[in-house]
Amino acid sequence: MPTDAEILIVDEHEDTLYALESALAPLGRRLGRATSGDQALKRVLRGQVGLLLLDAHLPGDDDLGVVRCLRRLEQTQHIPVVLLTGFGPDRELTAAAFGLGVADLVRKPVDPWALRTKVRYLYDAHQRHLAQRDEIRDLRARLTATTPTPPAPAPPPAPASTAPPPSPPRPSAPPPPSSPSAPSPPPAPTAARLPAQRHPRAPTTARDVPRT
Repeated sequence: MPTDAEILIVDEHEDTLYALESALAPLGRRLGRATSGDQALKRVLRGQVGLLLLDAHLPGDDDLGVVRCLRRLEQTQHIPVVLLTGFGPDRELTAAAFGLGVADLVRKPVDPWALRTKVRYLYDAHQRHLAQRDEIRDLRARLTATTPTPPAPAPPPAPASTAPPPSPPRPSAPPPPSSPSAPSPPPAPTAARLPAQRHPRAPTTARDVPRT
């Protein structure tokens, strides 16, 4: 919102508008006027209003209809509203107004000095709030522009296989102990070779026959 945002006065009576403008003129702020709730909402939605001085009993409008509309919109929900009433104390109206975030209720006829003091404080506080909001927004934008983009994270490692680990080899059974072998029998004694016995040869001739 620009720093020269206006103070919008909403009332259906021209003489009341003139009296309120005269009371607020020493503030040195731009003053705007509207005679109905619809006119007030149109001017507020243009984004040029820093404070709303609103009659609580506009003809044809709900007492707090304009305030309810302002509080529904993000761009207007923080605009300070000073409610003007020409009737005596109304507890229901007061409770509903403060429940909607109305900054203050002022009874007519107004005290010009008291009205200027309240309007100056509320207007300046709202402008400081807007300036701080814009400053924070600029700082965030600068930090975003100067902060390097972090590298993309490495993909997570593949999950370990769920197969059971191989079982260790079973130890081989030791060979059975060898039974002691029976002693081999001693070799059979070999028969001694006897010299061949020579038998006397039968005489084949008369020559060979011994003489008797």
